[in-house]
Amino acid sequence: MSNSTYFVQECPTCGRLLQIRVEYLGKQVVCQHCQGRLIASDPSNLRIDEALGKNALLRRADELLDNVDRCKCQIRSVYPR
Repeated sequence: MSNSTYFVQECPTCGRLLQIRVEYLGKQVVCQHCQGRLIASDPSNLRIDEALGKNALLRRADELLDNVDRCKCQIRSVYPR
């Protein structure tokens, strides 16, 4: 009986939490639920630039959502009900 050590990583395709053996760190693995491919990486060891990149993406999404709201307001002012 082996005593393997695992870490948990979210599948980027289906979002399920996967238990991955530490031996697979840095290697490509396949999600057994959706067959999505991902590189095994421990999220607690994310590099700071990766974390900042995700924050930048969220900020950009917020900007786009605000822009949609402004466009809706402009359309309503031109075409009132």
